[in-house]
Amino acid sequence: MKTNIEHAIENLRTNNRRYAKFERYYSGIHELSFATEKFVNAFGSQFREFAMNLCPAVCDAVKDKLKITGFAVEHPGRNASVNERANGADDTASYIARIWDANRMDLRSGEIHKEALKNGDAYAIVWPDANGRAAIFPNSASNIAVSYDEEMPGRIESAAKFWRTADKRTRLNLYFADRIERYVTTKESEGLLPEASEFVHFVQSSSFSMSPTHAEDHAEASTLNNPYGIVPVFHFANNADLGMPGRSELEDAIPIQDGLNKSVLDMLVAMEFSAYRQRWAAGIELEYDGDGKAIAPFKAGIDHLWIAQDPNSRFGDFETAALDQFLKVKDSFRIDIASVTGTPLHYLMPHMRGQPSGETLKKSETRFIAKVRDRQESFGQVWADLMEFALMIEGHHDIHLKTRWEDPSPSSDRERLENILLKKQIGLSAEKALEEAGY
Repeated sequence: MKTNIEHAIENLRTNNRRYAKFERYYSGIHELSFATEKFVNAFGSQFREFAMNLCPAVCDAVKDKLKITGFAVEHPGRNASVNERANGADDTASYIARIWDANRMDLRSGEIHKEALKNGDAYAIVWPDANGRAAIFPNSASNIAVSYDEEMPGRIESAAKFWRTADKRTRLNLYFADRIERYVTTKESEGLLPEASEFVHFVQSSSFSMSPTHAEDHAEASTLNNPYGIVPVFHFANNADLGMPGRSELEDAIPIQDGLNKSVLDMLVAMEFSAYRQRWAAGIELEYDGDGKAIAPFKAGIDHLWIAQDPNSRFGDFETAALDQFLKVKDSFRIDIASVTGTPLHYLMPHMRGQPSGETLKKSETRFIAKVRDRQESFGQVWADLMEFALMIEGHHDIHLKTRWEDPSPSSDRERLENILLKKQIGLSAEKALEEAGY
């Protein structure tokens, strides 16, 4: 028990440190460690946390293109006849729709995609509710860690989830293919994750004592049987290798985001120090104080008049600083973010001069659309596995699904139908053509 808990806590702590930075940057909490002394003197703590935050746009641009439209039933039953397969597919589709709608997954699937794009990982737990129906629970990436089978890459061997209760104790669940172990701390904990020695078996009873002795006597009550043979935790890994943690969409954007913030801060300093035009005077006599320092002969101000007796005296002012260079640098950082993340530039610079045509936009999004399709492929397999497990919980076995997505680069109805007709001319069946047309 202790070894499993220690391993889970180590993984959870590692993940939390990794996700904390991405959470801060997505929320716009950027530290100004590069602020100059002039900036601090001019603004003090007024801009202690300042950001021209483009991180949400990088993630949301992909998330907005990830819309699940349904699931295709590929094999409703291996030994079924053709008619039975057709009827079975229709029945399975109705079961899927009921599970999906009951869990409000049209909304919550978007939350999972956002979490995966932002932190690199997102998780969902599927388990029967009190009525035996499949319940889907999206979870924050910072609350869950999974371990993959080294012998079978891509297969989750175990998972762990922790959370804080209302009485400030920490709950920890360990998920395996044959059981779920539940633990709780014996006392309140202030830190994010307490040590393994502080956990005891969790017994869901009104007379539950927090003593370790009592917990050991009821160890069986703290373990739930998993009759499905699958770890009920599903991992949505963004842009990851097989069996590895995902990579945040912000990973490459954060250094450039810091540069963008620095350029804006420098521009604010330039605006502050050049907003009032500096005056100068020449050909006048100066007075000196007791220490031999020159005394300024004039005080600048809108209600002050400068007068000199010497007719050869000259007055003037310095030109204000040109801010165009700062604007160009700022825009160049936007272009760099678009370049390294594959985000179309018009997502980051919505007010570009000379809006491009629809065809130009379509060509400029080629790399971006390829990235979206890649995410559809990887996330789609996890969604299919998740829904197959949900159907298994409700007694529907031997069903294989494929996730259907909304086209990330939609064409007009006319173009779509013309493409289908062209496919039909080269051999696409009428049934498949109607299906692609949405019938």
